[in-house]
Amino acid sequence: MARVRLIVLLLFCASGLIHAQSDPIITVHHGPNAPEQAAKHYVVMVSLNGFRYDYAKKYGAEHLLAMAAHGASVPEGMIPAYPSLTFPNHYTLVTGLYPEHHGIVGNQFYDPARKERYSYIDPKTSRDGSWYGGTPLWSLAEKQGMRTACFFWPGSEAEIAGERPTYYLHYNETIPEEKRVEQVIAWLKLPPEERPHFITLYDSEVDHAGHEFGPDSPRTAAAVRHADDLVGTLEKDLNVLHLPVDLIVVSDHGMERIEGGWIDLDQYAPFENFVTAGTFLYAPSEQAANTAYQKLKAADAAFMVYRRSNVPAELHFDDNPREGDPVIVARGPYAIRAHAPPPEGEDRAPAVGNHGFDPFMIPNMKAIFYAEGPDIRAGVRLQPFENVNVYPLVVKILGLKSPSVDGDENVLSGILVAGH
Repeated sequence: MARVRLIVLLLFCASGLIHAQSDPIITVHHGPNAPEQAAKHYVVMVSLNGFRYDYAKKYGAEHLLAMAAHGASVPEGMIPAYPSLTFPNHYTLVTGLYPEHHGIVGNQFYDPARKERYSYIDPKTSRDGSWYGGTPLWSLAEKQGMRTACFFWPGSEAEIAGERPTYYLHYNETIPEEKRVEQVIAWLKLPPEERPHFITLYDSEVDHAGHEFGPDSPRTAAAVRHADDLVGTLEKDLNVLHLPVDLIVVSDHGMERIEGGWIDLDQYAPFENFVTAGTFLYAPSEQAANTAYQKLKAADAAFMVYRRSNVPAELHFDDNPREGDPVIVARGPYAIRAHAPPPEGEDRAPAVGNHGFDPFMIPNMKAIFYAEGPDIRAGVRLQPFENVNVYPLVVKILGLKSPSVDGDENVLSGILVAGH
């Protein structure tokens, strides 16, 4: 135990985080890597939140473009799960399940069975593992004796499937990106028995810029280049380690400029006794759901409306009560909500840029995928694929046994070098 405490202390010092007592690394003592796991390769998976599929070329992200040459990429974008929001898609990336199957169907939603609301900004729910289905990559690895670490990732603060990462932090976006990279390298410098084989790293700067200034703004361009520099620094520092590390850089969704002002659904249908969350509608009865559906369907508006069981199959959004009923799907990049805030509340204009839309209808929802390392073939250019397929790829690289998921290991098997 004393040796473990010493390792953790060295970990803090190497990361530069030891001075920030409010942001300690939380260590779960799972013991060392199992002997059969210790010699396996490593995966560092980076998320650049809101990094649209075409940003690298549009804004000259030289390190990501170089990754495409050195490894694998999808020039026309990776397809996010619907809705193309942060928490549903980050959790899809690490579970291989569509949101309706892992249960995180939105950043905020209502569960009729629990009679409770989930919110990604409320630690009482975001850190409560009972909201989360599936087995995230860190839990899968830990169950099989492989150590993991998360420098942020939606879901990583909760105990899910009976496990937590060996090393993780509570979310604090004020921690500088450079310190985050330093911490990843510090983890990989730990003794082999304590060294995590699967590591996540998360950055949200590009998403913030896209929301506030729009995807075509100079501020977003600067954020893209800063995120690209972050990737470049990480690559350089990983190369010095001389470890077999595969680097995977993804995003959760893209970004589109919003057209017009708010569209309030209660202008078209009454929602008496409904529970609402954004565009999610939870009716008090079947009759109320059908009445709202008929009135919304008759509206000449910027959205489509479906009874939940009839949502188009490609959205995979038709059989979880958390999705609400009826279901609203925007026809374009429009700001839609159930109703405006009460008169005494503050009503802000929609964000300049936003996401959450149907990626098959609005292509700028598509995300990035870049991968390079000893297990990745060079110069592979993939056709667009759904992000549920990233999970089986990582499982394959790490040599883990996988549960049944929505993703298909054959979709990305072609990017792996012979022997996998």
